Amino acid sequence: QVQLVESGGGLVQAGGSLRLSCAASGRDFIDHAMGWFRQARGKEREFVSAISRGALTIEYSDSVKGRFSISRDNAKNTVYLQMNDLKPEDTAVYYCAASRALGSPVFTSDYNSWGQGTQVTVSS
Repeated sequence: QVQLVESGGGLVQAGGSLRLSCAASGRDFIDHAMGWFRQARGKEREFVSAISRGALTIEYSDSVKGRFSISRDNAKNTVYLQMNDLKPEDTAVYYCAASRALGSPVFTSDYNSWGQGTQVTVSS
């Protein structure tokens, strides 16, 4: 199992940008697909984006497609989420997660390791 630590959250105005990072410990980062999920207050955790082990496949939720971009640096054991044109409805705690499933899984049940989350707040 990998340990995950997110960073990069904060307060930003609508239309602004943030880049989230997720640093993974352990030597088998390359054996994991990586995902980003978010949970707004009072709502269930939802899928945002995922990237396969070798970055060959990427998935985005419809709500962030065209605005967010996921990437990974396997040499640095880090996955990123570049968030552009942020909207107030993007406000949530963002979680990084790791999965041994193939491809770029979109379900929380596919993931076995989770970070502690980082708060993103978008003001209108």
